[in-house]
Amino acid sequence: MGASRGLGKAIAAALIAEGAEVAICARNAERIAAVANQLGAEGIVCDLSVDGAASRVVAEASARLGGLDILVVNTGGPPAATFDSITDAGWRQAFEGLWMSAVGAIRAALPGMRAQQHGRIIVVTSIAAKEPVPNLMLSNSLRAGLHGLVNALSKEVASDQITVNALMPGYQLTERLIELNVDETKASTTIPAGRIGTPEDFAAFAAFLASRQANYVTGQAICVDGGVLQSI
Repeated sequence: MGASRGLGKAIAAALIAEGAEVAICARNAERIAAVANQLGAEGIVCDLSVDGAASRVVAEASARLGGLDILVVNTGGPPAATFDSITDAGWRQAFEGLWMSAVGAIRAALPGMRAQQHGRIIVVTSIAAKEPVPNLMLSNSLRAGLHGLVNALSKEVASDQITVNALMPGYQLTERLIELNVDETKASTTIPAGRIGTPEDFAAFAAFLASRQANYVTGQAICVDGGVLQSI
């Protein structure tokens, strides 16, 4: 999901490199068609902020691919904002785009995964879900809730051989970073690794979580951030 650019595109490319058949979605028809052609993926146009869109795109992807083993829930981040500047409508829009799209996609994917007794669900969140980032009130609030969903759901589906994990990007060199006006040089000085991460750094770990080798890793929120987070 959300794979026309950035982390979503990199994860799709990493899975394809491992031999997976992949369907990708995004709201921009021209962009998703171009990326699907570039990667050799199935491209589906979908605006994940629309009610019911996430479940429909999972159903279409499953139909095109002949089933579904891996679901990567990835949506664009909500706009930067402080609490006082967010309206009720802004909260609802972010909730639909971040929270309900994840719920809808997972709900649609689970029956097939349960039937085949195998599945991988990876929810892309953010380091903001663990240590709030200034001016990202919407992301700080809603993504933290997704971690609770991931952990609780993992307990319910573990006996069906389905793993559910959250993967937190730190500062990765994507269009999102540019949109948030992050100073790359300044940000690099705060990262113990000494550099901003690449989408490929992040995608490599997503591919591992999707693999059979990761079949005993579930209910976790794992960071790929070059050491930025201060907490354990």
